[in-house]
Amino acid sequence: MIQRISHTGIYVLDQDAARDFYVNKLGFEVRDDATMDNGFRWLTVGPKTQPDLNLILMKVDGPNIKPEVAKTLRDLLERGILSGGVLHTSDCRKTYEELRAKGVEFIQPPTERFYGVEALMKDNSGNWFSMTETKGI
Repeated sequence: MIQRISHTGIYVLDQDAARDFYVNKLGFEVRDDATMDNGFRWLTVGPKTQPDLNLILMKVDGPNIKPEVAKTLRDLLERGILSGGVLHTSDCRKTYEELRAKGVEFIQPPTERFYGVEALMKDNSGNWFSMTETKGI
């Protein structure tokens, strides 16, 4: 029986820039950063308050990705089509202001929804995230 998700991946245009964004703008911590024999860089980050979840920052043109696939992934990122998921916050409006001050791009300011308050942000590769303060949590 599957018990939990420990790792999930998103594609990024530049791993060094992504590492800087997730650590210095979002406040995540680096969990792993190692390069394998085939050149694949295993780079994981995660929220400091959630040690059992690792976000794998995967380069679009890694060693196991065909050039035509890398081109498609790059195009999807640049068009802002890929979603990285939902980031939970206890105060969406406050976190929105803090992240905006650090230069994080938002495509939607905090907005009341039936489930809470949500803002939509983008990472520096073009992945978009819902940043949500849910009701009752």
